[in-house]
Amino acid sequence: MAQAVTATVRAVKTARKFIPRKAAIVLTQSAVQKVQSLLAESTDAVGLRVGVRTRGCNGLSYTLDYAREKGKLDEEVAQDGVRIFIDAKAQLSLLGTEMDFKESKLSSEFIFNNPNVKGTCGCGESFTV
Repeated sequence: MAQAVTATVRAVKTARKFIPRKAAIVLTQSAVQKVQSLLAESTDAVGLRVGVRTRGCNGLSYTLDYAREKGKLDEEVAQDGVRIFIDAKAQLSLLGTEMDFKESKLSSEFIFNNPNVKGTCGCGESFTV
């Protein structure tokens, strides 16, 4: 004769461990200094907004703008007293990117070292993910 087997299930509440997330974008020290100087010149900006838009011969290009407030779906990255807001459309394509600032005799520019880029155009203005 088959015997019925019973089991008791108890839900035990355990303390959840906090797992720190890696920042969506990391700034070099030169980029932090340049962003700080740009924000010091603007009276109503609380940070910079980084995004992407369809443009160029290879598909996407980066955009930078002053942010007066955090957008509803923006990802906020705070590093060394600087706030960067990543536009909702750009979050996946910028994940893991390093933002640098270079200045030479001919130009001064932010450079995005993006591990997600699959190709760039010849001039370096646009990219594909």
